[in-house]
Amino acid sequence: MFQLDFASRIPIYEQIYNNVIKLASAGVLKSGDRLPPVRVMASQLGINPNTVAKAFRTLENDGYIYSTVGRGTFLSDKLSADSAQKIIALNEFKSAAEHACLFNIEKEKLVKIINTVYEGGKNID
Repeated sequence: MFQLDFASRIPIYEQIYNNVIKLASAGVLKSGDRLPPVRVMASQLGINPNTVAKAFRTLENDGYIYSTVGRGTFLSDKLSADSAQKIIALNEFKSAAEHACLFNIEKEKLVKIINTVYEGGKNID
């Protein structure tokens, strides 16, 4: 169900976070669906339970999941398919902007690219 890339520079907890959002956007996970317990998921993925717990904590802090004592962890209704796709797009954009910043690309150049895309332009230099 969850796909992890251990060779990726993206932390494992972020990959779990993104997997939950992607599965919700694909309709595999729906509002109210129960997520596997932390220990079970960690065992299935072959990772430390603290990593899964960190991903779940982040998802819960962002309002995408909620936990009930004694019952488990469930997907909230905040992740409808439409909003999940927007979240994925924003996360990818943020990552690309951080990457551009790392290589000292000027903010004005990025803004120009954004304006060109939103105006329907196809030639981005």
